[in-house]
Amino acid sequence: MISRAVGTLFYFYYLLIILRIFLSWVPSIDWMQQPFAGIRSVTDPFLNIFRGVIPPIGMLDISPIVAIILLQVLQGIIVGFLSGLGL
Repeated sequence: MISRAVGTLFYFYYLLIILRIFLSWVPSIDWMQQPFAGIRSVTDPFLNIFRGVIPPIGMLDISPIVAIILLQVLQGIIVGFLSGLGL
């Protein structure tokens, strides 16, 4: 089913965002080296949308939390729509 495949893609994107968040806590990571550059190039365009709108609170950047919540809403809408079409 297409809706299941789309749901799986959303799931893997969640995992990449969460991995990106955890890796940002490791100061010794060179973001220009693979596989870190690949993770960054896939997740940062989406996260930067929220980073430009939501300022950090002290040392805490809550924009990934908002991004994940919006991603879950989009997943529900898109997968629900595809399921409703029988795809």
